[in-house]
Amino acid sequence: MQLSDILNRTGGLQSIARELNIGEADAEKAAAALAPAVLGGFRRQAETSPQGVEGLGSLLNQFGGGGMLDSVLSPGPTDTAPGNNVLGQIFGSKDVSRAVAQNAAAQTGQDPSVLKKMLPMLAMLVAGYMAKNRGGSTAKFSPDGGAGVGGMLGSMLADRASGANDDGLGSLLDMGGQRNPLDEIMSRLGR
Repeated sequence: MQLSDILNRTGGLQSIARELNIGEADAEKAAAALAPAVLGGFRRQAETSPQGVEGLGSLLNQFGGGGMLDSVLSPGPTDTAPGNNVLGQIFGSKDVSRAVAQNAAAQTGQDPSVLKKMLPMLAMLVAGYMAKNRGGSTAKFSPDGGAGVGGMLGSMLADRASGANDDGLGSLLDMGGQRNPLDEIMSRLGR
């Protein structure tokens, strides 16, 4: 399952498109350009946390857990403060967030200001989805209920170490042996 499938399944792309007053195709294109850095940030957080995947799960709950997903999906305007908090944690600074948006703008030709607004909403969708589907760290994701952040990131880390690539959500976060795109952006910023 790809992130775009999850965003479509939850209605996230439609909510973002409506709120940013852009077409769904543009929202999908933008999400595809922003997602590797966001997912790379979650992966990096899990890999560097002393508590690993479980620490990330606790962090997601501190920022609002599954309520972040609900907030983006609600018909009213999204309070992006939780998303900005998530981005601050996984990226480390606003400079990195801006660089991620600029990188996505270069890939898509879309307005960087729209991408900057989309970034915290996308982070909230992903974080909220993981928190709502949180489960044991050794379980695999299943489309019918899933293992959440523990299973998703646990699978990703295990798959990456073994070279395996399952067809569940673990494969979504697996970079296929490639360098984490967030690392490349941070390297350009001298971090």
